[in-house]
Amino acid sequence: MHMETVSAPFEADLDDKRAALGYVSEAFAEGCLDGLDGDCMAQAALFAAFQELVTTYGEEATALYAEGFPDRIRGGAFTTSPQH
Repeated sequence: MHMETVSAPFEADLDDKRAALGYVSEAFAEGCLDGLDGDCMAQAALFAAFQELVTTYGEEATALYAEGFPDRIRGGAFTTSPQH
């Protein structure tokens, strides 16, 4: 039996994701310039992101995707500055 490999929806469209990150980063910076706390912006961005993922892929697929975050965070995937 031939099994077709299907690319995970979260790994597709790398160029579009880079462009989208630019837009989100600009919106984040604009909110901070308007006096909103960075932590508040981050939590709102996460909420909006997960809301969109659940709408697009469903709760279970989004939950499975989110399960990988602890290891990615601890592994430095989101770190942009040198750590001491």
